[in-house]
Amino acid sequence: MPHTASRYLAEGPRVGIRHFTYEDGAEFTARVRESKDLHQPWLFPPADGDAYTAYARRLIQDPAKAGFLVCEVDGGGIAGFININNIVEGGFRCGALGYGAFAHASGRGLMREGMNLVVGHAFGPMRLHRLEINVQPTNAASIALARTCGFRLEGFSPDMIYIDGAWRDHERWAITAEMRTSG
Repeated sequence: MPHTASRYLAEGPRVGIRHFTYEDGAEFTARVRESKDLHQPWLFPPADGDAYTAYARRLIQDPAKAGFLVCEVDGGGIAGFININNIVEGGFRCGALGYGAFAHASGRGLMREGMNLVVGHAFGPMRLHRLEINVQPTNAASIALARTCGFRLEGFSPDMIYIDGAWRDHERWAITAEMRTSG
């Protein structure tokens, strides 16, 4: 049987990562609506077609962003998403991660596998050196994901990001390519 190329940029035992497409809108927004209780008050991803199209357009067209869908290899359903925002090249070579699991995939380790694939892709083909995560201190699941994927806590930023009508405190987590290869 001839080998066929994977539709994923990177693939693990249970998930693969691929870029967003406009055609993912219906499934993505349905998953967002199902996951509202899981996401809020920390995260507000697009929940309708128009909002998704605008969101996907930014991830697809803006060179300072890279969006990845975490998809279950068995069936291809979207388990979550991980975006690298504020990508800076040159001597800095870094980006800031934002992510969310969908309710049906929460607690199954799929996002941990997906995060490790995205980090490997960022430090490999994307040639980034540093990735940062800014997370609200009360978001225990997001902090646990950062910690289990090898990110280190670097600090606390009061009133850092405007979310849901208020400036929110955030913890700063980061990983570098050297940390990944030494650990």
